[in-house]
Amino acid sequence: MIPLHYGQQGRSEEFFIWSSGFDKRIMERILLLTGKPGTGKTAIIKEAIAKAKIKAGGFYTQEIRTGGARQGFKIVALDGREAILAHINISSSHQVSKYKVDIDSLNKVGVSALRQGLKERDLIVIDEIGKMELLSPQFREAVLQAIDSGKKVLGTIMLSPHPFADKIKSHQEVKTLLVTRANQGRVLEEILNWLEAGVLNENKSQILG
Repeated sequence: MIPLHYGQQGRSEEFFIWSSGFDKRIMERILLLTGKPGTGKTAIIKEAIAKAKIKAGGFYTQEIRTGGARQGFKIVALDGREAILAHINISSSHQVSKYKVDIDSLNKVGVSALRQGLKERDLIVIDEIGKMELLSPQFREAVLQAIDSGKKVLGTIMLSPHPFADKIKSHQEVKTLLVTRANQGRVLEEILNWLEAGVLNENKSQILG
């Protein structure tokens, strides 16, 4: 873990970039964003996909809100399918915080979208590799298949420690960038460069400010 500093409107902020491996051709095949909730990770990925000219498969997650209050999350596959991932008002034996998690919907829509993308698309999108999704053995298997597929993978991954997520972060072909409210534009720029040119900045440790 490499601590990096940058100046933002006269003040210094610190964030970390996790990176493993020394061959940039290996480092750059899988790019995962991490960070605190509300820092815009999903929005960055959606914007990058919209702007990039690349065939992508997979899914992203979106909040479900009623009257401004968050009630849960839904899965939105890049082929248009949707399903509830978690909600405060559904019945399930799986729960994360106050949300009950629908593993069957995750498998039918999210995991299916990943498997289809692995067969048909050039880029695999996984948003996110988080506590809720990792409750599914099928999802964990699909993530490993994507990591080992040789295709580009763009996704998000939980910031807090977790055995499976930590294993993914330490994989030699994974580069993980921490997103903050201050560096969203720079992260998006780096993703677009990565998608269009196939390379990130050759400098292993980047300051994204």
